[in-house]
Amino acid sequence: MSESEGQSLAKDRTDWAEDRTLMANERTYAGWMRTGLACVGIGIAFNALFTKMEPQWLPRAMASAFILVGIIIFYTARRKSSAVLERLSAHHASPVNSTNINLIAILLSAASFALMGGIWIM
Repeated sequence: MSESEGQSLAKDRTDWAEDRTLMANERTYAGWMRTGLACVGIGIAFNALFTKMEPQWLPRAMASAFILVGIIIFYTARRKSSAVLERLSAHHASPVNSTNINLIAILLSAASFALMGGIWIM
């Protein structure tokens, strides 16, 4: 194998590794978004299970705390995933772009805030 062939193979392996890292970033982002949604779901469950608890603000506060944790997770996942996308370049893979990552996080955060508002209005 000539030196130029070796360099070409090394570049291919590096490109594939970068693509694998981008795909791993997507899976990690999805995992964190699921974790954030689980926090929101736990918040809803707390509010539903403890509706008769006194004082009445306590189950709402517990639910709000979990929903806020979910929103923080959405924000952190968005920030970390976007940072990886800025550092790496796709070669053969087509990862989700930063705009879509931001949109998903913003929409889930807005929906979670609306849900929290609904819990306090009820």
